[in-house]
Amino acid sequence: MTSINQVDTFRLGSRTVKRLGYGAMQLAGPGVFGPPRDRDAALAVLREAVASGVDHIDTSDFYGPHVTNELIREALAPYPKNLTIVTKIGARRDEKGNWLPAFSREELILAVHDNLRNLGLELLEVVNLRSMFDMHGPAEGSIEVPLTVLAGLQREGLIRHIGLSNVTPTQVAESRGICEIACVQNHYNLAHRGDDSLIDDLARDGIPYVPFFPLGGFSPLQSSSLSEVAERLNATPMQVALAWLLRRSPNILLIPGTSSPAHLRENLTAAELRLPDDLMPALDRIASETAAVGASAE
Repeated sequence: MTSINQVDTFRLGSRTVKRLGYGAMQLAGPGVFGPPRDRDAALAVLREAVASGVDHIDTSDFYGPHVTNELIREALAPYPKNLTIVTKIGARRDEKGNWLPAFSREELILAVHDNLRNLGLELLEVVNLRSMFDMHGPAEGSIEVPLTVLAGLQREGLIRHIGLSNVTPTQVAESRGICEIACVQNHYNLAHRGDDSLIDDLARDGIPYVPFFPLGGFSPLQSSSLSEVAERLNATPMQVALAWLLRRSPNILLIPGTSSPAHLRENLTAAELRLPDDLMPALDRIASETAAVGASAE
């Protein structure tokens, strides 16, 4: 069995976790909606992840909805004492699976209680507030009101730590004036590096940055460049992308997701992959390749 027991660690709230965790989103059905294609396989992936040393699982009750949290509870409860489960709120699903904002006080309170019930917990270790001004990425807008609701639930003892998801640097700064922020979770990878400055700012303050979609939004050119590097290292593109993120900054925590035990083992092996210095320039150029091609075509 692949193990990540030797992987680097970083502080997440009041816990210290290994930098390579697991994201549960893909355990739900197609489009992150409905039950998994294979429930037994989903349960097996969760159990193997924890048995392999994963101590940080990312989830949400709007995955399914309710599906991933119920699977996590069935597979892993009673939970290991060192397991940190991070969930997020701020969205909901309609009967067709559409993603809708759920930012009202009533919706946020209901979401916290739903997560507690479906995970079988009395306290949520970390709750990320997901900004929903734009479904396709961060967009400006004050999140003071919903964040204040979460801070109130924190004082009630239902939430230990508060994080942010899909946010801009302005929203991060605003939030840090309201409460302590345990982590920031945004779209970031080799091809999408808009948060470079934010990552460095958070690193200086010891705040984790959790990138999602490690291969999301790559152009064919960028994918080809990554595949060439992966071939030279006798690794998969996903392993190289994850290894690059681990090297990018010590405050980056990874949550790659899969519903396949084989892919889980492949992802965990990325913690052992060391990227040679001479290949770093080629990887660092990936983000600018499409922009350069587009500029030359104008």
